[in-house]
Amino acid sequence: QVSPEQVILSHSPLQLFSQFHQRYMLVAGQGPLEENAYNLGFKHVVTIEALRKAYPLLDMVDLSRRPKQLPPPTTGFPTIEGVILFGEPVRWETSLQLITDVLLSNGNPGAELQDVPYPHLPILACNMDLLWMAEAKMPRFGHGTFLLCLESIYKKVTGRELKYEALIGKPSPVTYRYAQFLIQQQAEKQGWKAPIQRLYAVGDNPMSDVYGANLYNNYLKSAQHNQVQAGLKRSPQAASAQAEVSLELRNDYNNSVESCESILVCTGVYRHNGDVAKRTEAQTEETVFHGHRDFCFDPSLLEPSYIVQDVDDAVQLAFKKENWS
Repeated sequence: QVSPEQVILSHSPLQLFSQFHQRYMLVAGQGPLEENAYNLGFKHVVTIEALRKAYPLLDMVDLSRRPKQLPPPTTGFPTIEGVILFGEPVRWETSLQLITDVLLSNGNPGAELQDVPYPHLPILACNMDLLWMAEAKMPRFGHGTFLLCLESIYKKVTGRELKYEALIGKPSPVTYRYAQFLIQQQAEKQGWKAPIQRLYAVGDNPMSDVYGANLYNNYLKSAQHNQVQAGLKRSPQAASAQAEVSLELRNDYNNSVESCESILVCTGVYRHNGDVAKRTEAQTEETVFHGHRDFCFDPSLLEPSYIVQDVDDAVQLAFKKENWS
């Protein structure tokens, strides 16, 4: 039986960012956004739909949703103090417009546009996958595609880079550090005495799963030499500062972990070509980088430690490596 404490979602590490929990945060995505945000510790949550209803003149792309009469001025609506992007929304045009309005107006989208504030309001973004695999024969757009649209629009409108206070979810090292903490926490609850020295990260997407595992492996190696910036791009828009801080938020345990092994499965985005010897040649020679803007492209990070058929094979491989089989 799997308990909720053993499950990590892309947004789970947001509970570490307590400095934003008392702010009025605009949330975007799908599903029970308010419930998720409250469960993570956020006290004041505003949805895109609530913002659209408060300011009906902002959402103008869909003609059927435009107000038929001029609405009265909005009063009493709280100033937005930050943005949480949980995942791809349903109506991209609405979310892109309203999030941009909030950033340009410093949280007061009903006001006239004055000087554009910069840096803008803090943005916490989860789940950076550009593409993901569903039942269709070709990959589908993921939240990374939505982020790319938002970044492009903001830069085109303002001439400046969109900045993230935090990028969370694979391949962010913040997520892997958080996973390591929970694994060690679960080991203690189970009475596991031996120190955990190796982590195994299983996934089907080289650009997020393998890249992230290898990036965190680099972090583990470099952390031994007091180098926290393992692989993050040093640039004004990069979320390296938050990653450096967040990675150290959970340092109240014995850091025995020495490596993170990446295991690529062939049941999703990645499709095995039948030639194990050349299993990563196409990826390492690929010049199109599907990763997020704030992470540098390093072909070696796309090369998995192992390739297996499915998750069951990956688990059996880990058992074998740990002499548990």
